[in-house]
Amino acid sequence: MLFGSSQFSYFAIIGDIRASREMAERGLIQKKLRSVLDMVNERFGEDIAAGFTVTLGDEFQGLLSRGENIPEMIGMIERGMDPIRLRFGIGIGEITTEIDRERAIGADGPAFYAARTAILFLKNNENKNRVPLSDVRVESEKGNREYLALINSVFSLITAIKATWTDRRREIIWDMLEHRDNQNDVAERFHIKQPSVQKTLSKGYYYTYMEALDTIGASLRGIMSSEDPK
Repeated sequence: MLFGSSQFSYFAIIGDIRASREMAERGLIQKKLRSVLDMVNERFGEDIAAGFTVTLGDEFQGLLSRGENIPEMIGMIERGMDPIRLRFGIGIGEITTEIDRERAIGADGPAFYAARTAILFLKNNENKNRVPLSDVRVESEKGNREYLALINSVFSLITAIKATWTDRRREIIWDMLEHRDNQNDVAERFHIKQPSVQKTLSKGYYYTYMEALDTIGASLRGIMSSEDPK
């Protein structure tokens, strides 16, 4: 069995801004981040146990009751903060304190310990050339380690795909993700021809990227539907 549903009740997410201390106008960046997090809280209200909120200036966190929409949430935050780069640690586990529905401050327990482990892993390994780099990592104090390794490998591949995007590819791909319509609609918004959109999506591995996101969502949904181990 992968995970026990009675033991793994929440998904804690800790995110932070890469190289934030080197940025000018940090106050404006934090204001923008708060606005983006407010939009995520509103759009994904049914998933959220405690709302995303800025905690340590350059860091933010949220608590979710289910995980299937985590890739979409992360994408929404990334698009809203572009071109600022972010990293995300996801922890699966219990919460041992009271939960404030409005904001994820004060909540604590194994879910947040695991999320902190995940984001520290990302920070510590960014400068190690032989370690696969990723923007997102999932950890749990309990559970099937091989299953988590597969999820984290897909997140690494997603990061590798995004690294191939030029500014123009990112702009068109994220527009497609935001509107969830078709290539003709994207072409009309950008005042270009549909074949140009198709070429951009192909060079950016868009459909592979989308399949990977769907796989992650299904995997995180499957964690919560697991039965208790006997």
